Amino acid sequence: MDAGFFLVQVLNGLQVGILLFLVASGLTLVFGILDVINLAHGALFMVGAYVGALTMVTSGSLLAALIAAPTVAFVVGILLDRLVLRWLYDRDHLDQVLATFGVLLFMNELARAVFGAAAQPFPLPAALDWSLALPAGVTYPAWRLAIILAGASTAVALAWLLGRTKFGMLVRAAATNASMLEMLGIDVRRLLLVTLGLGAALAGFAGAMAGPIVAIQPGMGDHVLILAFVVIVTGGTGSVRGALVGSLLVGLTDTLGRSFLSDLARLALPPAAAAEFGPAVASMLVYVVMAAVLLVKPRGLFPVGRSHS
Repeated sequence: MDAGFFLVQVLNGLQVGILLFLVASGLTLVFGILDVINLAHGALFMVGAYVGALTMVTSGSLLAALIAAPTVAFVVGILLDRLVLRWLYDRDHLDQVLATFGVLLFMNELARAVFGAAAQPFPLPAALDWSLALPAGVTYPAWRLAIILAGASTAVALAWLLGRTKFGMLVRAAATNASMLEMLGIDVRRLLLVTLGLGAALAGFAGAMAGPIVAIQPGMGDHVLILAFVVIVTGGTGSVRGALVGSLLVGLTDTLGRSFLSDLARLALPPAAAAEFGPAVASMLVYVVMAAVLLVKPRGLFPVGRSHS
């Protein structure tokens, strides 16, 4: 196994995991507080990518793009809550899935009508369009390293917000026992609204960060949404720590599986069979890992204790 290639794939796995964390962290908080399944959350990743790309092309400022994307995603998230989600809080999960899936399809088609089906450009400034020399004689794009650093910084900031501030205390209390918090005079619905907006902004920020390295097109958030739910189930609903650990686990499993499973299969199978076996198994490897975690810990790695009294 080539050490340089392995190092690059580990970094790619960390980068994928960081982006998944930005999407999954807000989703798991909302799910943990009011038990709402929001499939439209994946569209906010797409919104961030489109807004970031459009801002970058028109203004030429990467900073403006990275500010505009989460800001617009925050506003869209609040509008989604006011127009759709608020009517679903007391409905069962099937109603929530059907309604928010309809919103996801609507937003995908709206993006197609406005921007077309072709991928949109997100040009990087020259200052970040270069590669860093790494050990083992390989290079790695500076922007991908920037994604890892920005995501890690965001994770630290989010941990501080939830662990060291009054807002974070209320969010954690709502995730544990929302009805008790309401009896103490706290407006849990407003707290949810702010939390949902924060989660939307994080998803929009993730979309803008991913814009230069993915195809910005309608439906781009669908696959990310699926992996985000795998992260939530694996890490434990309502747990930001679980979202971080689950995101890194899923990102590394998916990336390393796609990169090395075919080579490992050649140790036991003929080359032709290994070439078919590797990609087929790699595509479902994250679900195998999720199932293995749930066999040992049915509520995920770091579940949040929740009371419904």
